[in-house]
Amino acid sequence: METRPYVSWELMGSFMTDVFKVYGVPEEDAKICTDVLLESDRRGIESHGCNRFKPIYIDRIVKGTLLPVTNAEIIKESPTTVVMDAHDGMGMVASHKMMTMLIEKAKKYGMAGGAIRNSTHYGIAGYWTGMACKEGMIGITGTNARPSIAPTFGVENMMGTNPLTFSLPTDEEFPFCIDCATSIVQRGKIEYYARSGKETPAGMVVTHDGSTVTDSEQILQMLVDGTAALAPLGGGPGDEMCGYKGYGYAAVVEILSAALSGGQFMKALTGVDEDGKPRMYGLGHFFFVVDPDAFMGKETFRKIAGEICRALRSSTKAPGYDRIYTAGEKEYLVWLERKNKGVPVGEAVQKELIGLRDKHNLPYKFPFEN
Repeated sequence: METRPYVSWELMGSFMTDVFKVYGVPEEDAKICTDVLLESDRRGIESHGCNRFKPIYIDRIVKGTLLPVTNAEIIKESPTTVVMDAHDGMGMVASHKMMTMLIEKAKKYGMAGGAIRNSTHYGIAGYWTGMACKEGMIGITGTNARPSIAPTFGVENMMGTNPLTFSLPTDEEFPFCIDCATSIVQRGKIEYYARSGKETPAGMVVTHDGSTVTDSEQILQMLVDGTAALAPLGGGPGDEMCGYKGYGYAAVVEILSAALSGGQFMKALTGVDEDGKPRMYGLGHFFFVVDPDAFMGKETFRKIAGEICRALRSSTKAPGYDRIYTAGEKEYLVWLERKNKGVPVGEAVQKELIGLRDKHNLPYKFPFEN
């Protein structure tokens, strides 16, 4: 049962937008960034929602590793492709511009693809694929990130958590959306554990000496120090649990994110230079949009996709389980639970919100202050 206080979507949205504006983000861009973050909380993906508002976005603007004004430059374009340079601006703003362009191209030509270089954290990947789904199209995206994952048989953090994300329209109330890291756990989830005072389950990280570490704060520091890495999806450091599958998919995302955009990769994405001083992250993202009308039509696609999902959910359950889910269903159920309540906010985030408000004398009062 949820015990944290809720903040209404309207209040949280207005506040976050105003704070972004205080730090130099143009109003329309601020609204985009706010919506991406709140979409995470609407879906229950709290590792990428308001929990990351201050530490990942505001603090990086202050530190100078994220520019508040996004000058997204189109450096190459064809009828079905776009390559963009975000010039270290807001990754969410550049990605919104990219997806808007690709959706229009896909409507005309059936498919479109794009890549962005010199970007920054773009929020939940499912937001971008979801933009395509709202138009009845298929969305695909991936991004590289700070080195976190060790390759199979290795212990050095070489690749980011590198999500490979698909959203597929169905004839149901929600799309099929698989949005997850190619590591067992994403870095943001460990940050969430740390901020919530929780341990990270054993087996999610590999260490240089083979020890088991569950202290979330310690794991985050070890990731920075390079003395621990996240295990790829399936597990590590060996291949007994088929961790080479997660390793392989992480490498696919790394290659597409960097090679399609002509951008940076792996150790160049740490956010610090050789002297340990902050520097730009230089992330890369890739995007594809497919219009089912170029195949057998949107309605045919939606109907068959829905039938597949319903067949999966109605299949025989394992002993002790009474429900099978399809990707995107749990997130939809969270939205039904939260849409009239708002965002649940823990103590750590409450302090951050109050601190930002008081620092900038913004006219807001939060319900948890009563």
